[in-house]
Amino acid sequence: MEKAIGMVELTSIARGIETGDDMVKAAQVTLLRATTVCPGKYMVIVGGDTGAVRASLKAGLAKGAEFVVDSLFIPNVHEQLFPAIAGTQEVVDPQAIGVVEFYSIAAAIKAADEAAKAAQVTLIEVRTGYAVGGKGFFTLTGDVGAVRAAVKAAEKDSEYYIGSTVIPHPAKQVIESLL
Repeated sequence: MEKAIGMVELTSIARGIETGDDMVKAAQVTLLRATTVCPGKYMVIVGGDTGAVRASLKAGLAKGAEFVVDSLFIPNVHEQLFPAIAGTQEVVDPQAIGVVEFYSIAAAIKAADEAAKAAQVTLIEVRTGYAVGGKGFFTLTGDVGAVRAAVKAAEKDSEYYIGSTVIPHPAKQVIESLL
């Protein structure tokens, strides 16, 4: 499994596609996601060994230049982050649900990693800009205390933070809508 993750978020779709190409060619990384996001932005996410992701991100930032909105690099990424970004995380016995929202996709990914490292929770999904106006948010589950601790850890140190909620004992229909 990959040990690091890097992302570049751009205002230009054409430059975004070109940036993704440069990132993959610059180092041996896995292209985890390269796609348009609302409102007319483009995002490239790569994973791999720390050194390779760092080199790939450097190439992406150079190519993206003036079109870069935000970026991130997370070495030693939590193992749940990749399936949460892909939307493939399995959830068992959700006792509480936490939702944390950001103006930036990169900020949401970074905060989701911090939340997963802060408490015994399961990341459900990291939503990356599509159909949410270019925002990023993530959902997680666990017991109420763990979800509160994880949400608190995710809220700190981000100028892009919008808001969050913790729902103890969510309705079955709400849980199903998130899975």
